[in-house]
Formats: sequence, C-alpha cells, structure tokens
Amino acid sequence: MNMQWAFFFHRRLALMAAASALAGSLFADTQAQTDIRRDAIVRVTEEVMPCVVNVSTESVVQSRDPFEEIWRRFYGQPKVQSSLGSGVIISEDGYLLTNLHVVRRASRIQVKLSDAAGGGVYDVEPKHYFSPRIDMAMLKIIPHKKGEKFKAIRFAKDDDLLVGETVLALGNPFGLGESVTKGILSSKRRAVPKENESLQMENWLQTDALINPGNSGGPLVDLRGELIGINNAILEAAQGIGFAIPIKEVRQALGEMFNPESAARWFGAQVTIDSPLLVRKIEPHSPAAQAGLEPGDVILDLNGHPAGDYIDFTRALLRPGDLNFDLTVRRDGEPRQLRLRLLPLTDLFHRRMGLELQELTPELVRRLRLENLGGTASGLLIAGVDPGSAAERAELREYYLINGIGNQPVGNYLDLHAALASVAAGDTAELSVLVPRTRGNSIIGYREAETEVKLR
Repeated sequence: MNMQWAFFFHRRLALMAAASALAGSLFADTQAQTDIRRDAIVRVTEEVMPCVVNVSTESVVQSRDPFEEIWRRFYGQPKVQSSLGSGVIISEDGYLLTNLHVVRRASRIQVKLSDAAGGGVYDVEPKHYFSPRIDMAMLKIIPHKKGEKFKAIRFAKDDDLLVGETVLALGNPFGLGESVTKGILSSKRRAVPKENESLQMENWLQTDALINPGNSGGPLVDLRGELIGINNAILEAAQGIGFAIPIKEVRQALGEMFNPESAARWFGAQVTIDSPLLVRKIEPHSPAAQAGLEPGDVILDLNGHPAGDYIDFTRALLRPGDLNFDLTVRRDGEPRQLRLRLLPLTDLFHRRMGLELQELTPELVRRLRLENLGGTASGLLIAGVDPGSAAERAELREYYLINGIGNQPVGNYLDLHAALASVAAGDTAELSVLVPRTRGNSIIGYREAETEVKLR
C-alpha cells in the first residue's frame, strides 16, 4: 500500500511539474505577443526613426580682424561656425527636408543617419532647394554606393488632422542620436513670430510635444507614422508650446521649390505631390499648354517609363540635356499621347523682355566689383539687349544688374520667372536695377535706379 501511494504521489508531482512548465511556456508566449511596453508610440518610433537624420553644417566666418587674416595666411584654416539640426528623408533615393535656417549660408553640409538606419555619415549635393516663405529646404544625400536606398517617411493627407490627437516630435539633435517626445496636437491654426520676423503663415501646427534644441527640421508624426508637419520653432516665453509647418504647406513648398523651373527650364504645369500625378494648373502659353496638357489629366508615363511619384517625375524633367519628352496621360478614362518640349528660362526671358540675362558667379562678382556693395550681391546681369526692343527704349544696357521686379527681389532665374508670371503680355513691369559707375574702363561703384519695360 505504501509503495502504491508513493507511486501515485510521484506521478502527481510529475504531472504538476509538466503542467506548470507548460503554463509557464504559454504565459511567456502570450507575454511576448502582448508586451504592454510595445504600444503604438513605440511601434511608430521604430518605424519612423530610420527616416530621421542629423544635419550638420559648416560656414566660414568672414572677419576683418588682421590677426584672423594672418592666421589664415599661415595656416590656411579659416574660422568655422557649426550648426546642428534635424531632417527627415522623403524619398528612397535620399531627398530630405529640413528647416532653411538650419542650412542657410552653409559652406558644407553633412547628414548622419539614426542608429536605427545604420548611423552612417553622408555628404549632400551642393545644390539645394529652399522656400524662405516657410523656412524649409530640401537636400539630396550623396549615396555611398550606386543604387543605395534610404527609408522614406509617408505623408499624411493635407487636412487629416485632429485637435487633441497624440503626436510625436522626432529628431537627431547634435549628432547624439535619436530623440522623441510625445504630446497632443493643440491647434491647427496658429500664427507665431520667429526671431522678430513674421513667418507669413496663418496655419502653423501647435503642439505640447517638446521640440528640443537641435530637433528643428525633424518630423512631427501621428500615430500612423505619417508626416503631419516639420518641426520649426518653440515659444521661448512659454513651456510646452512648439510649432511645426503643416503638411499642406510642406506639399505646396515642395511643389514650388523642386520643379523644372528650378533647373532654369520652363514646364508651366502644377501637379500634385502624391501619386497618381494629377495636373492641377496650366500656365497660359507655357510648354505644358502647348503640349496639350489640361487640368485634371493624370500623368501615367514619361518617355515610356512609369511617371512614379512627384520627385521621380520632376527629377526626370530636370535631367541635363533633355528638353523633349513623350507623355502618356489619362483623360476622361482614356489614355492620350502628348509631346512636351521644355523651354530654357533664358529663352523665355529673351522672348518676353528682349534681354540676355546671366546669373552671377563668384568670378563675375569679383570682376564687376560687386562685393563692394556690402552683404551678398544678388541679381541678374544684363549680357545683351535686343536693338529696338522695349528694354532698349527703357535705357537698359549691358552690365546693368536687375535685382527687383515690382516689390519682389530678384537674385536668380527662378526669382525672375516667379516675378514675371504675374505680369501679362502687354503689361508693364517695374524693374529695380543697379547701374555701374565707371572711371575709364573700371567700375568704381553702382547707383540704384528704376525703369519700366513693356513685356511681350
């Protein structure tokens, strides 16, 4: 009897141990699947952080200190200031957005990926695009190897914002690594000043998610991991109040600063940023209008290849040397074939104003003594005037510098194109010019003048 009792006792202990082990295993599996720490905020952070970069810049500080000049001559090392901010990648081939004030006047820009994306350091292309209207800039990462891809963030819809919803402000400040803060979307309509200047925007996003120093230019995202804004500013007089550029304005600025006109060629159509590419507006008499594009067309193919997203399509139109393109669009449900020929902006200006214009280069600034004006010389140099044209009658001459149209400053081809877009053929444009003062064959200074030209 004792032996039988001992047998059942040990068997019961074994069954209990097995049941306990099985229960422990099931509990562990269940705990792993429902880890309360891995909530929506953690999941979004893990998804978005590989899209976030640190942006570091260097700019040479100009100094008239004779000791600084002696140091430069002997050691060749000019004094350098550094600036650090954040950015967010918006395309797999390395285009990213940040704040203009982060990269303004930088002589060198580098970006560092987050640890979640490998933590590599990359240079960016010298040319970058910017929109001073809303303090935003776009850079292009130079990949380490051909075909290298980067993690890109998804854009939220323009007006899909809920006051009170949870939002995250992400960044990579000072190159120290990832940073994320949580808050709510406090308001969709805020106008705030920054550095004693008006931001000229009525619909800034306000959040109590802390935008720490160095997080400027990083993304503000919702709990779907979609970009709803670009972190921009904090209100120093208050705690827990930060501001971001809303996604609607980000899209608009992207369309303004990254377009064929930014490569000195005229397209003349506005298309949506998201796929499919929908034509929204056509400029009269533009290459797009002459090609037969109409508002409402959906662009499907470009030169036999899928048009892709806005950046893919625009980059194809920017390709050096290519001015002729075959387009396939969908109109009223049917495909149509169109032929597009872009027009160089210099040809457009010559056609409308009777002027040959040239953007300034450092060599031209030096040769024309423009550095004596103080600050940064800007404008378009008149390289030729058509005989008998309205420009000649307005007494415009070679070596004059156009630096304004109406109330709009002009520093490059894109500025002039934007200024002339609102002036119809037959109307008069008011030009601000710098007229060189000469002594013999030397330019000794400039005087300001104004004139009017009837546009063709």
